[in-house]
Amino acid sequence: MPIFPIIKYEWMTKSDYFSKEQEQTARMAKALAHPVRIAILQLLKSKSVCYHGDMAEELPIAKSTLSQHLKELKDAGLILGDITPPTVKYCIHKENWLKAKKLLDLLFDEVALNDSCQY
Repeated sequence: MPIFPIIKYEWMTKSDYFSKEQEQTARMAKALAHPVRIAILQLLKSKSVCYHGDMAEELPIAKSTLSQHLKELKDAGLILGDITPPTVKYCIHKENWLKAKKLLDLLFDEVALNDSCQY
């Protein structure tokens, strides 16, 4: 299967060139591309549910910054959030986490198997 379509039409946008898997992999990788988000995921991994206030006390960042990082992880589908005023709780979205692992494993395997670089 070619990486890009062979035929190009005027109406095609950049997203027409990439597969659904490529777009999902990139979206999840982007969400993982910040050390604070990795710390958030590690914190969530250690608990079944974590409250926003508890995370704000454990992580050395402002609550507003924490909220922005949580939004990025939630938008990527890696975590779930439940707002029940006055609390907001989060947990890892297990189904999507396994999907992200599978997509990233596939990418790393494809690159590793095609080790044609001679440097």
